[in-house]
Amino acid sequence: MTSPSSPPLTPPSSPPSPLNPSAPPLKKDLFKKRNSSEKERGEGRAELSVVRGAIFSFFMRLFRKRRARIGIYGPPNAGKTTLANRIIQTFADGGEIGEVTEIPHETRRAIRREGITIEAKSGKKRAKLRIDIVDTPGLATKIDFKDFLPFGLSEEEAKRRAKEATQGVIEAIKWLDDIDGVVLVFDATENPYTQTNIVIVGNMEARGIPIIIAANKIDLPEASPQRIKNAFPQHTVVPISALKGENMDALYEEMARKFR
Repeated sequence: MTSPSSPPLTPPSSPPSPLNPSAPPLKKDLFKKRNSSEKERGEGRAELSVVRGAIFSFFMRLFRKRRARIGIYGPPNAGKTTLANRIIQTFADGGEIGEVTEIPHETRRAIRREGITIEAKSGKKRAKLRIDIVDTPGLATKIDFKDFLPFGLSEEEAKRRAKEATQGVIEAIKWLDDIDGVVLVFDATENPYTQTNIVIVGNMEARGIPIIIAANKIDLPEASPQRIKNAFPQHTVVPISALKGENMDALYEEMARKFR
């Protein structure tokens, strides 16, 4: 029998928790707050990841500024490996970064030499530039195995070399994503207005890569660095002979000025 003074029983506005029937009813906004907190934590983790990435990139740029990665690019047989060897023999412990022959596309893989300090005259002072050199395969818009046959290669060897040279061009282009500056080597005895040269320069300009053009082989009587200057007046052109070592100080000074 119910006491007259007892209040009437009314159903709860929300059902009790299924885990604890005696617990007070759960409120719907509790789930909203929990979801909101989880969302905020997720956003915070994303922002922290972005900040960490920015800090990592900043320190990577600082490190690379201390040692610039310089790519030596150009068409086949322009003298890229000869130039790389000259730099190493002058400022490192000697030796060679690669073999030099008359056969085109002798260098078919990018080769890197690290930790070279170039010393250049800059007025009365001497400027220093710490670099890694990347000697790259010769760039070409077309590679035909028949071009190798006059050098005594069999057809099978010529086809293999053409395939390797094509892969080398692809590798050289990929390296541009990780290069701080380019010494672009052109043969001063050849016509600079070739499709290959124009494509090379245009590609590097589109990427915003600093360029110095080395007009190589000035030791030959038919060399004309002025033709290269006329073809690419927007860039610094330094006449050199990587083989004989002529005017190399001018190139080193320009590298120290532009790539630091």
